[in-house]
Amino acid sequence: MRRIVFFSVLLACELMHASGPEFFVNMADPQMGMFAKDQDTLQEQTNLSFVITSINRLKPAFVVVCGDLVNRTGDAEQIKEYKRIMRELDSHIPVYNVAGNHDVGNQPTEQTLTQYRKEFGRDYYTFDSGDVRGIVLNSNLIASPESAPQESAEQEKWLIAELQRARSDGVKQVLIFQHIPYFLERADEPDQYFNIPNVSRRRYLELFHRYGVKYVFSGHYHRNAIAQDQDLRMITTGAVGVPMGNSQSGFRIVRLGPTVESRYYELGGIPHAIDAAKPLPTSPGSTQ
Repeated sequence: MRRIVFFSVLLACELMHASGPEFFVNMADPQMGMFAKDQDTLQEQTNLSFVITSINRLKPAFVVVCGDLVNRTGDAEQIKEYKRIMRELDSHIPVYNVAGNHDVGNQPTEQTLTQYRKEFGRDYYTFDSGDVRGIVLNSNLIASPESAPQESAEQEKWLIAELQRARSDGVKQVLIFQHIPYFLERADEPDQYFNIPNVSRRRYLELFHRYGVKYVFSGHYHRNAIAQDQDLRMITTGAVGVPMGNSQSGFRIVRLGPTVESRYYELGGIPHAIDAAKPLPTSPGSTQ
């Protein structure tokens, strides 16, 4: 009997290994209400529902929504519609929300942070999935701490402690998730609306380099951008909601393993399935 149990466990482990590395979905900026300038959320409902249906088919390990869940900070109707559609996600797939500037304000305050936490839970936290530890940050407290300096300082202190804990725990891969990217093209680019100001950017990038963080995922730009700073890759994902520039609405699939592979899929080019033994599929409208 013990021998049968042993071989059953061994077979299960082999099957899990044969299935290949897990993958997750990274989406950003569903931003309920932006299409119609807060008059309704009809187009965002359609886009997000289509994305959730696709995710349920693909069955990723988890989903991270990199901020701007709604367009108008604290709007009860927009929050309700976002939550309603996200409840359609398969209950076996964990989803992790990230606070965006439209969720807590361009300059977050104690009031907007309290309201966000009441509706969505913590705005910075960690989660584990296999060999990966995800660290979710409130980038609005990094970019614009003026109205909540104590909250900003507490988050930074917490982050350092979490990076130290990940190292002592022997975590193989630490991934950072936030809304505003540190940079879009290069680490020393000028400050602008779509990046973290240099005064904070340099401090956080140095921290990530010190603790061996290789990947940061963000949204906010409503377009895709991938850039490098030494061995750290800054991956910015286009919007589920309103696209900008030459981008189209869509989401990113990220395959985990010794190296991280990612590809952005427009809503008209989402793959039917992900084969763990093959590279992520290409399709019309997909891009790195």
